[in-house]
Amino acid sequence: MADRLAHRGPDDSGVWGDAGTGLALAHRRLAILDVSPSGHQPMHSLSGRFVITYNGEIYNHLELRAELQASGVRIAWRGHSDTETLLAAIETWGLEETLRRAVGMFAFGLWDRADRRLVLARDRIGEKPLYFGRVDGAFVFASELKAIRALPGFRAQIDREALALYMRHSCVPSPWSIYRAVRKLPPGTWLELKAVDAVEEVKTYWSAHEVALRGINQPFKGTETEALDEFESRLRRTIVGQMISDVPLGAFLSGGIDSSTIVALMQAESREPVRTFTIGFHETGYNEAEHAKAVARHLGTAHTELYVTPREALEVIPRLPAVYDEPFADSSQIPTYLVAALARQHVKVSLSGDAGDELFGGYNRYLWTNRLWRRLRSVPLWLRAGLARAVHALPPSTWSRLASPVLRLVPAGLRYANAGDRLHRLADILPIPDPQRLYLEFVSHWRRPESIVEEAREPLTTVTDSSQWLKSGTIEQQMMYLDLVTYLPDDVLVKVDRAAMAVSLETRAPLLDHRIVEFAWRIPPAMKIRDGRGKWLLRQLLYRYVPPELVERPKTGFGVPLDSWLRGPLREWAQALLDPQRLRREGLFQPEPILRRWREHLSGRRNWAHHLWDVLMFQSWLEHTR
Repeated sequence: MADRLAHRGPDDSGVWGDAGTGLALAHRRLAILDVSPSGHQPMHSLSGRFVITYNGEIYNHLELRAELQASGVRIAWRGHSDTETLLAAIETWGLEETLRRAVGMFAFGLWDRADRRLVLARDRIGEKPLYFGRVDGAFVFASELKAIRALPGFRAQIDREALALYMRHSCVPSPWSIYRAVRKLPPGTWLELKAVDAVEEVKTYWSAHEVALRGINQPFKGTETEALDEFESRLRRTIVGQMISDVPLGAFLSGGIDSSTIVALMQAESREPVRTFTIGFHETGYNEAEHAKAVARHLGTAHTELYVTPREALEVIPRLPAVYDEPFADSSQIPTYLVAALARQHVKVSLSGDAGDELFGGYNRYLWTNRLWRRLRSVPLWLRAGLARAVHALPPSTWSRLASPVLRLVPAGLRYANAGDRLHRLADILPIPDPQRLYLEFVSHWRRPESIVEEAREPLTTVTDSSQWLKSGTIEQQMMYLDLVTYLPDDVLVKVDRAAMAVSLETRAPLLDHRIVEFAWRIPPAMKIRDGRGKWLLRQLLYRYVPPELVERPKTGFGVPLDSWLRGPLREWAQALLDPQRLRREGLFQPEPILRRWREHLSGRRNWAHHLWDVLMFQSWLEHTR
């Protein structure tokens, strides 16, 4: 079982068992702090009461050691690993108090030999994964599904509800997994199991919902300069803590606001040039390497860039099912894997700028939703619905043909390609009754998953159940909260963790320190979104280190030319996976709507690349697991 996770820990392995209870803990180690044998796991506490298998980093573990010693606790430390610190803290303060004090990313299983209970815990934001379930009546848990899937007796029954959720979100959100017998432990929670046949009890120790409401109701009262100074001080301290490592360390650098800010503060705190890494593409509109190079040159980092050919990028695709372990269809998984592989050639730890968008209003949808809703609500709903029906009465190709004479009069640089496609997309949102549903429209891939997945019922999630949304705050704050608890942990962090761990690289995200998250929620919306742009406060901090002209450009994301690839070099591969007889034989998808979009995409009438990628990544995963 543990050998299936060797990529997550190639440096050491260990197994511990308790014959009396039938319990066994296994571990694969990626040695970052205290690379000596004293960091070996599973690890026992000094008293022998607790045994732990643990993945992650406790960034403030040296502070915790000092607090333990200051309280009069005498500990004969065996080494300087954070695992040993975590065990000592649990033994001294108890589990819940330790979780409250710990700053870091983690997932662990802890056996209490005295109380005969098993505890699973996951970090506040969800950086590190943790799956659990039952196989032949036995309770099991692991960092990735492949370890559970390898167990004798495991039944690989696909959860059709989870598949429906996947088709909407392009990932399987927590607490679901693609298998019926397995679930994910939600971020900020811990699970207790007191007997093999007992029901698992999940408890929350940190709530993003409470953090968001508290920040909205108790906002930062200081001036903009005071907010900026406070933010810089907090983030610099966080970065210093995350730069502690006994192995080579660097950072991803795209040249955008988020990664440039992290690298700028890293370099300010480092005596040596920070190692930075970026991936470049030759395709216009997908290449950020030149911007990253300019920022690196200004900051004085030791920069490494790699320009990737389409062939090299395409070669990654067959590896994706094994890397992501369950269906996952964020196409930026490809460059993420490539930049992780590049960094791993030089370092063992890499910092990133993840969470800047969710915390400081960086996504375009935060801007578009409010603007669009202000325009839509000025038109009666009945009229909007009528206009939508009229547009949908004609296919996109007809609208494109009708628009062609008009578009000839428009300057070439302002013309829309596939005007009919764009008009149909606009018609899709015209009948929407409120801004919340508008947000759902923006974040959904397949808007009616139950019409695609056979015999499926899509369960309610935080996104689709408005009762779980914030009861106060602006539209933008509502969206940022939803992204913080759904898109960030279920998509972004999964993408980064699996890609990096596939090449045995640890990633750290300073903006995900829960103290930074809590401070960010106290920042008023006007210090985040201003003058039609997001991340105002983050930008102001970056401008203290980097001239605006080096980083200011339209937001492009970290993508690949998926639409053209599917019409070109990936066409044959996609055609085989979308074969209608194959789809009918598997009995999971209704072929007709999928094939209709495939034909429309191939013809160039519509761009269904991301919808088709959802299906293709599932099909590829399904083929891999058989």
